[in-house]
Amino acid sequence: MPKLKMFVSFEYTDLQLKETLIGQARLPDSPFSVTDASLQEKQKDSVWLSKAQSAIARCDVFVVILGQNTHNACGVLKEIQVAKGLKKRRFQIRPQGKKWNPMSGAGEMVVWTWDNLKRKLS
Repeated sequence: MPKLKMFVSFEYTDLQLKETLIGQARLPDSPFSVTDASLQEKQKDSVWLSKAQSAIARCDVFVVILGQNTHNACGVLKEIQVAKGLKKRRFQIRPQGKKWNPMSGAGEMVVWTWDNLKRKLS
């Protein structure tokens, strides 16, 4: 079965969490691959939005990594709206032991464990 292509939306200060998810994608039994489409460089909003739309459109599933400040990340909020508009399968993952609130429109919130992630993507 081909691996699902995942777009990961995250607040830039949570880069380490994204790197952890990329590491899990490399495991032999991983049901997903991560297309690293981080749009970190400074650009006009219209250029950034166009690149985000294109990257999200190419993916099978859209995932938000919840961090302490994700709710304040304008880029994450815009990416959620794009994924929602494209009717992408979407959900959000919260690191174990953290009580951060889910993001509106980002789909179901799942506690981030390897088993939960594999189950959600199966």
